[in-house]
Amino acid sequence: MANVVITGASRGIGFELARLFADGGHQVLALSRNDGPIARLEHKNISCFPFDVTSSRDLEKLREFLETHWKHVDILVNNAGKLVNKPFMETSSSVFEAVYKVNVFGVVNVTQAVIPRMTKNGHVVTISSMGGVQGSAKFPGLSAYSSSKGAVITLSELWAEEFKNTGPSFNVLALGAVQTEMLAEAFPGYKAPVTALEMAMYVRDFSLTGHNFYNGKVLQVSNTTP
Repeated sequence: MANVVITGASRGIGFELARLFADGGHQVLALSRNDGPIARLEHKNISCFPFDVTSSRDLEKLREFLETHWKHVDILVNNAGKLVNKPFMETSSSVFEAVYKVNVFGVVNVTQAVIPRMTKNGHVVTISSMGGVQGSAKFPGLSAYSSSKGAVITLSELWAEEFKNTGPSFNVLALGAVQTEMLAEAFPGYKAPVTALEMAMYVRDFSLTGHNFYNGKVLQVSNTTP
């Protein structure tokens, strides 16, 4: 059974993923700014506390939890994300900064905090987007979001090279549209072809086994052609 850290676990893919791992007997640390939804599950295999990926204080709480409760971490899923849908000329530098703080620097912060606790066979899975993949179809209004998702792809490739002799492995899942609350807020009325639970099942399976076949790779998880 694995020890799994998941960010962005209050809703959508992260919430379903935490529940799937826990139901499978794995120990889960489910992190999100609002830990209410995950706490209400009262699942014996889930630990949680309010957590902001941009907060140095919360990152220290994460380090303390791992040192006190877990000897090691097997899987980290960088799932927390911020999505803003605005025309580029209406997207201020402060909006760009807010998106990058979560989607890029948040991934950096959490990964740096967790790596010292990971085994050689550990697996860091970062959730990106098809919008961050070169040559894919782009949605207007997502300059901040999609460019930030492209950044974490490159970061993961670099980390895979830097840690190739010691582990863990690093891979990215670039997801197509998934019917989540975040998507509904950004694109009211749009219906995605995949549910959060369906995608969470895929992410769970890949997190458990993908590092046996991939390292430093970005996998495009979309049933539409860019």
